[in-house]
Amino acid sequence: MEYTNLGRTGLSVSRLCLGTMNFGPQTTEPDSFAIMDRALEHGINFFDTANVYGWQLGEGITEQIIGRWFAQGGGRRDKVVLATKVYGKMGDWPNDQGLSARHIIRACEESLRRLQTDTIDLYQMHHISRTTPWEEIWQAMETLVAQGKVIYVGSSNFAGWHIAQAQAAAGRRNFLGLVSEQCIYNLMTRHVELEVVPAAQHYGLGIIPWSPLHGGLLAGVLRKMTEGGAARGTSGRAADALAEHRPTVEAYEKLCADLGHDPADVALAWLLSRPGVTAPIIGPRTLDQLDRTLGALEVDLDEATLKRLDELFPPVGNGGPGPEAWAW
Repeated sequence: MEYTNLGRTGLSVSRLCLGTMNFGPQTTEPDSFAIMDRALEHGINFFDTANVYGWQLGEGITEQIIGRWFAQGGGRRDKVVLATKVYGKMGDWPNDQGLSARHIIRACEESLRRLQTDTIDLYQMHHISRTTPWEEIWQAMETLVAQGKVIYVGSSNFAGWHIAQAQAAAGRRNFLGLVSEQCIYNLMTRHVELEVVPAAQHYGLGIIPWSPLHGGLLAGVLRKMTEGGAARGTSGRAADALAEHRPTVEAYEKLCADLGHDPADVALAWLLSRPGVTAPIIGPRTLDQLDRTLGALEVDLDEATLKRLDELFPPVGNGGPGPEAWAW
């Protein structure tokens, strides 16, 4: 396993991050335990979750599963850089969501209880709050850091100017501020290259891409359909994208076949080659899916291949950051 620093911090994390959103709804608890154990065997030390995962209001099902896995001992908690999130609706009352200081503090306490741990290594704001002042947010986060309940703070689904706002407010308080941004980023979804990635690089945030395979569309969906599989790649967002971009996906899978690599490995390797990216989030539902993901670390994409990928999946505008991407 390869490791890198999370943004400008001294924290070492694996180049692949284990996403746990399937734990509970798609993957049973015993299978989830097996996947997490196997992840550690592979050297993956970066686990991502959220208090809303499990999708039962206020229950935090996925966090509970991870907590029971930690409770087995064996050094599991000490080996893991644990990331979870706050923002989503956790109850029926008005203050059971968002980024008010009240909700941040209470949600953290509840996550700690479910996760059966004393500390969250990376506490991420799951979405921007347009109605909460940064002074209130940072006061709450500073309190949690001072109490030892949170070590680092990250964002998710922020715009570039939100990152700038957050860091300016944190700087006024002599607080470390954000150290990471988790955003949708893959070959088919590249708009973060305009402003989010440049902002993250400027402020020293590590980029943690979610949906690196675009819901399975970049994982060999057409080949799997021929073989009788690919249920994930033929539903939801991926199904809509496949209907629109089928010729591109066909060309992509042909390119991967010519390279002798699995399409999923190529998609992950491309992200690993991108400036500012710390660790794409992989979301295996089975042990086999996890094991096969490690192949991405062995893929080295040359300049000709990177150029061909840009041709198949063009960046927004002229490519690169704004305003050059859309102006002279």
